[in-house]
Amino acid sequence: MPLHILPNGGAEQDPQDWWNAFLSTSKQLIEKKLIPVQDIVAVCCSTQGEGTIAVDADGHHLMNAILWMDMRGAEHLKQITRGWPNLAGYDARKLFRWISLTGGAPSLSGKDPAAHMLFIRDEYPDIYAKTFKFLNVLDYMNLRLTGEFVATPDSILTAWVTDNRDSAHVVYSEALLKDCGIEKVKFPEIVPCTAVIGELKREVAAAIGLKDGVKVVAGANDTTSAAVRSGAIGDYEAHLYIGTSSWIAAHVPFKKTDIGSAVASVPCAIPKKYLMILTQTTAGGDLSYLRDKILYHQDELLREAQAPDVYKIMDRIAAGIPAGSHGLIYMPWIFGERCPVEDRYARAAIFNLSLENSREDVIRAFLEGVALNTRWLIAPAEKFLGRKLAALNIVGGGGQSDVWCQIFADVMNLSIRQVQNPIQVNARGAAFIAAVGLGYMTFDAIPQKIECQATYTPNPDNRAVYDKEFGEFVRFYEQTKNIYKRLNG
Repeated sequence: MPLHILPNGGAEQDPQDWWNAFLSTSKQLIEKKLIPVQDIVAVCCSTQGEGTIAVDADGHHLMNAILWMDMRGAEHLKQITRGWPNLAGYDARKLFRWISLTGGAPSLSGKDPAAHMLFIRDEYPDIYAKTFKFLNVLDYMNLRLTGEFVATPDSILTAWVTDNRDSAHVVYSEALLKDCGIEKVKFPEIVPCTAVIGELKREVAAAIGLKDGVKVVAGANDTTSAAVRSGAIGDYEAHLYIGTSSWIAAHVPFKKTDIGSAVASVPCAIPKKYLMILTQTTAGGDLSYLRDKILYHQDELLREAQAPDVYKIMDRIAAGIPAGSHGLIYMPWIFGERCPVEDRYARAAIFNLSLENSREDVIRAFLEGVALNTRWLIAPAEKFLGRKLAALNIVGGGGQSDVWCQIFADVMNLSIRQVQNPIQVNARGAAFIAAVGLGYMTFDAIPQKIECQATYTPNPDNRAVYDKEFGEFVRFYEQTKNIYKRLNG
């Protein structure tokens, strides 16, 4: 999908692009007749999260969607976060209430819908006045499928207006609604991820080739659905997702917030469970940048009609370079960072570049840099879980790369289990959620249906190299964070 990067940290997409892609790809898939059409009983979505779409009463979007990378709302958010006594940029009393009810608090970077909505209210008052509901990406897709204005516990989470103390019964908090700066009538109804919210609109069914009467199950954000399909269903079992962004996540039986590490467990698709999530802003997105802006940038130096599958080529190149990329270190904060430090000003860097380095070193350093940043998440994750991690199930598009899986194992000194068909984890997670919602199976049965295609164990020969690089990686951030703030503040 086209991504529109705007001044002052803006990042948008056109919701109509999502819908057009859904219609065209669904129609193509159904026309392949891989299974009889009459056997398709439901549609269930998994989408990117933390986006904000303003829609009118007829369900039409009023402007582009503001995405999870967008930071333009940071200044507007201060209207509801500032106060006295101050604690880490928050009114301490409000922060306590947010944490006690929701498990977290609005991100000061402005990347949450809490800030997006205030940005729209203040910068686009005409659009705000016409807004019937503010929807997340999942909610918008469900609106287009059914005509219903609903949200799920995970899609509404980062509006930071819900009482999440019972993950099986998430409701709006009147106190949080009062202080959020947005009229409460502009928030949608909350339903479980497994809820059947209606039937597929007849015109949609006809457009993609489905029968009438197909159900629509509410579904989940990508984080939630990936956690289901990763096979790490049991308490404290963790997975690593490598997509455009990345995260480490684990289901736990409790709501908990570690303020010092900025880690929390929040509602998910499984009733009575919560999901601990530590999110990196970009991971595979760094490789997309390397491909599109450096290696295959369409300028006067290179105008190719068709770019090859460059990721496979990058894998082969990286595999031929030794651990440590001949001293090169890449910092992957290309659009700020969320965990383990929340810093909207940080930016990417290629550090220690010399005449001895090549493009091949840069490619491997990109892979290693994402892994080093992921290693930085391990300590707060283990502190939160109260136990050591011995292994991670890896999923997402990045999980297809054998060389990256080995790099993750070596850098983090953990076993990495490569889940079968890792790039399909979100769609298959949505299918499992739908199957539970329709009564075909239970969540407890899911691990039996997950297979791993390979397990990567740490190479002891690389320990010293990566331990040294990780130390320098963290020190680099500590010694440059003020420079980033001066440059980008």
